[in-house]
Amino acid sequence: MQEPYEKFLTGMYLQTGGFIPSIPLGQNVYPGDFFLIKNGEIIVLGNIFRKTIIDAETVEIEYNIKLDPANWVFSDGITKPYIGKEKGDNPFNGAFEISKLLIAFKDKGSYLFKGEAPLAVRIKNWSDIWQQLIIKLTQTVYSFRELYVVTHCATMDNWTLAVSSSKGAELKIATDSENVELADIFGHASSKLIQSKNLEFYHRQNSRKPTFFKAKKLVIKNEKLELLIAQLYNDSLHHSEWAENFFDRNFDTQSSNFPFNISSNYPLELLNMLHSNEFNPNSALQYFKWEDANLDDFEKLFSTH
Repeated sequence: MQEPYEKFLTGMYLQTGGFIPSIPLGQNVYPGDFFLIKNGEIIVLGNIFRKTIIDAETVEIEYNIKLDPANWVFSDGITKPYIGKEKGDNPFNGAFEISKLLIAFKDKGSYLFKGEAPLAVRIKNWSDIWQQLIIKLTQTVYSFRELYVVTHCATMDNWTLAVSSSKGAELKIATDSENVELADIFGHASSKLIQSKNLEFYHRQNSRKPTFFKAKKLVIKNEKLELLIAQLYNDSLHHSEWAENFFDRNFDTQSSNFPFNISSNYPLELLNMLHSNEFNPNSALQYFKWEDANLDDFEKLFSTH
């Protein structure tokens, strides 16, 4: 994902209580979709309700959850909004008046978003299925060690988004709306883009596409990470002694002053050190748990690995 969208993603996450947009923008994302974040994109691999990963009859899906509309109108770096009115005469419809809105964007990534009538769909009984999901996704159906699962999605009657590609971007809109609020004119059904400069993205969506979502992430339990790190540290203490006895060569095996540098920042690599009989369907719940995906996870969308 390109850098200009980072402010928008962060703003949406904070403003809406954890929702983010699908990447690429406009991609459909449904409750139960599982995905990875790689090379700046969300890669959907499947859905837990397909191919009997989870029996659909055991899951409760809650629909039409009303969200606070005020949380779905937000912006960053919008400057010098100008609203003017022009009058004209149409030979068929007579006199008319239109409003013209000029929006200036302060910096690269500045944005304006307006959504109307937001509703959510969610997996209501996540607490009933999370354990079998861990076992199936890491052991009996798949062998994932990192994964995200969508738990909520949000839709709107319509939404409009503009994102600047550089400093000094501008957007000019014409509308017959009588509203005087910037966001209301920007998101009005009659509003038409008539001119733009240095915009990275502008789009109006007029249907309830499931574009925004919340997710859970699969993580290794801290206590297991600490145990693995401790085991590796103990092994490292005797590494030079082992080398001196094993190799028929006069190595200098005195301990170095370099610190032990394995940490919990590399959980998946540490998990690879488990013996094959230690990690199985019976022990999977001892090693994994689910947490809410957060901004640290979605920062991966702005990296290339």
